[in-house]
Amino acid sequence: MNARAALSLLFAAFSAVMLGMAAGAVWMVPTLYLQQAMPWLALPAGWLLGKAIRRWVRPAGSNAALLAALATLTAAFYVNLLMAGARIAGLMGLGLVDALRTAGFDLLLQLAELAQGSMDDVFYVLGMGIAAFVAMRAHRPAKAGP
Repeated sequence: MNARAALSLLFAAFSAVMLGMAAGAVWMVPTLYLQQAMPWLALPAGWLLGKAIRRWVRPAGSNAALLAALATLTAAFYVNLLMAGARIAGLMGLGLVDALRTAGFDLLLQLAELAQGSMDDVFYVLGMGIAAFVAMRAHRPAKAGP
């Protein structure tokens, strides 16, 4: 692998992680509004991230599938950390950013693990599978009308 290909793959991985974080932040909106975990949102998030990776980051194929699965995992991880921070913020009367900064990564990670339900990981894995499947398939252009 030459340097150009390595940099291209590194930038694609960075883009996938950023798309995953953006999806996690969007996922956080209904989660906060309804004040409950919504792991099933990994399914539509995976579908959208698979399409986004395939269309804007990498062409359809195994690299796109891996990146889409990584983006979905990042989204699930990020929304769980944000939810833990929101719980701390609500309990202690802090702003979300202050709660995230004060708690630190280790505490947020432990609280996110404690809040996991028994089926949450199943939804996350299914979402990653959907993302990989969508990113693997080649895009079919729409048929022209009559």
